[in-house]
Amino acid sequence: MKRYSKERKEAIIQKMMPPQNVPVRQLVTETGISDCTLYTWRKQARARGLVVPGDGKNSKNWSSEDKFSVVLETANLNEAEFATYCMQKKRVVRSGPQ
Repeated sequence: MKRYSKERKEAIIQKMMPPQNVPVRQLVTETGISDCTLYTWRKQARARGLVVPGDGKNSKNWSSEDKFSVVLETANLNEAEFATYCMQKKRVVRSGPQ
């Protein structure tokens, strides 16, 4: 079994999260890490309370739990930070899943 550094794992999990929402199938191609490993990492991240909606879904298809997590994630952002977050998210939604 191949081992990955904590930093690499966290960097890949960040790609799965908003605003990037990179689909697992794309990450398999980009990283060479198996889909089983990536799905396991995503499941573990969700269990820790991170927003990892999965496979590039845009926000219209997110579960209520994922939407609520984004609200909590952005609650402490000031107006400029929130605007940046929304602009990044809008780009992902417009481009859709890869």
